[in-house]
Amino acid sequence: MQYRRLGHSGLKVSAVSLGSWLTLGNTVDQATTQRLVAAARELGINLLDTADVYARGEGEAALGRAIAGLRREHLVLASKCHFPMSDDINDRGLSRKHVFESVHASLRRLGVDYLDLYQCHRLDPETPIEETALAMTDLIRQGKVLYWGVSQWPAFAIVQATAFCRAHALPPPISNQPLYNLFDRGLEAEIMPVAAQCGLGQIVFSPLAQGALTGKYASDRTPDPSSRAGNAKVNQFIGRYLTPERLAQAQRLVELAQRHGLRPAPVALAWCLRRPEVASVIVGATNEAQLRDNVGAADLTLPADLVADLEQAFPA
Repeated sequence: MQYRRLGHSGLKVSAVSLGSWLTLGNTVDQATTQRLVAAARELGINLLDTADVYARGEGEAALGRAIAGLRREHLVLASKCHFPMSDDINDRGLSRKHVFESVHASLRRLGVDYLDLYQCHRLDPETPIEETALAMTDLIRQGKVLYWGVSQWPAFAIVQATAFCRAHALPPPISNQPLYNLFDRGLEAEIMPVAAQCGLGQIVFSPLAQGALTGKYASDRTPDPSSRAGNAKVNQFIGRYLTPERLAQAQRLVELAQRHGLRPAPVALAWCLRRPEVASVIVGATNEAQLRDNVGAADLTLPADLVADLEQAFPA
């Protein structure tokens, strides 16, 4: 496993990390969760990412049960808050109240005393960024959070948060968790350079476009019921990747990978990791075989001609 520094901090995270969106506490049972986390640690993965909203807390609870008994200091636990967790008007957003109450609930579900990384899951337009930054500072000073980050924030908000923290000698955010894959390259133009200037590393989610970039789907056949696209419980986000045009691009990726004796999933992940701004790619494996295949991306350097062919097949 390769480890990379996360933003302008001393924290080192595995280049491939294990996520829990739509999997842990949802489509993956507890026994499989235990095996996935054990395999992740065996393979050198230290970053385990979750969020309070994943399966309404069940993602964190399942992960908490899986890490019980592991060496806490060997793990980099990351969670998030922002999305509503109930119908209560204050049980959402990034207000001081919600941030404080959310982190305590996450700690209880995970069964730990602190989080290594606490992330603002989206920007909250109704809460001043300064209020959120001060709330994160208090959590850090209390030892409940070591670092904080953001997810899917626009460039102006990253700049504003960083400038405020630097001006007042507060701990600034060190990470951004954006959507990034061969299909979704929007952050390359503005977010990546701005975040790098502000000292935020990228922990990217959906680097395999929810499995579409593995070549498992085709326009001429019905998705396997065991796959994400074939599971009505979790397939509400994958449809935009299953258009004929995008499926044809995914098949092109498969062909290019095979030409170099490689598998498509590690190639798609290594394509993301080729960017120095990217500290880690989050994979949502549902079995050990997938996880082991994905981890191969950590030490994979793509040939220049393969990168060029991918750039042509997946233009920005």
